[in-house]
Amino acid sequence: MDWDKLRIFHAVADAGSLTHAGETLHLSQSAVSRQIRALEESLGTALFHRHARGLILTEPGELLFDATSSMARRLDAASARIRDSEENVLGELKVTTTVGFGTLWLAPRLVKLYEKYPDLKIDLILEERVLDLPMREADVAIRMKEPSQSDLIRRRLLNIRMRLYATQAYLDCAGVPTGLDDLAAHRLICQKADQPQVAAGARLVQMVMGQNITSTLTVNNYFGVLQGVLANVGIGVLPDYLTADHPGLVRVLPEIESAEVPVFLAYPEELRQTRRVAAFRDFVLEQIQSYRRRQSEAELV
Repeated sequence: MDWDKLRIFHAVADAGSLTHAGETLHLSQSAVSRQIRALEESLGTALFHRHARGLILTEPGELLFDATSSMARRLDAASARIRDSEENVLGELKVTTTVGFGTLWLAPRLVKLYEKYPDLKIDLILEERVLDLPMREADVAIRMKEPSQSDLIRRRLLNIRMRLYATQAYLDCAGVPTGLDDLAAHRLICQKADQPQVAAGARLVQMVMGQNITSTLTVNNYFGVLQGVLANVGIGVLPDYLTADHPGLVRVLPEIESAEVPVFLAYPEELRQTRRVAAFRDFVLEQIQSYRRRQSEAELV
């Protein structure tokens, strides 16, 4: 089969439209259409059902799209390895993690990675949805649970817990709770239990909410919760990895905390030798070691 025709077929199948595929390929719609017809004639079968709303793959089309998708992933991986020189780390690296961990822990530390590799381009994708690494939605992921795919390299970075925190200024004004019953007199800042978050955090919020809390501030990510706590709005449910970077946080009711949440770094097996991935992995491991030291120092104060 003609490689150019397969490339055009893959773009059309991915976009679901001749027009959109043409824009991506910088070809006219008629040129794309001719190539698709020629490919169908060479295979002796229709690859698309034509509808007013767009194109839908036929069964043979789906088989071919699976093959071209696999080819595209392998070509991307080969291209990444070729671009990585023996001494330089450059090019784009797509990293995905949760909004909370990405904004509160990872992003503030990336300056150290850029200092070492100034030509690196990082596309940081922050969302709660788990992106598909084998399908190359991202190159590297930091996840709050162990990845389920078998073809991923994974490394357990640390365990975190959700705990209750406030500022000293807030506690001086509102009083220090000494038991769960005392929380009814305080404002709770948290994510709603039904919002995307780690299950352990949601269970802790549900338990605290059961204490007849009358005033709350709910935010859809931990960055917002942290800002509310730092502004002395109330007591917040926050991950413990914040304590090293925010020594002003005071833990409230130390006996109350969530179950452990494992944090994993993962990337596809095919990217094992890619220098950008290796550089990011080593950077994260170094930062985790530094974080652990700072956290231990903070807990001793």
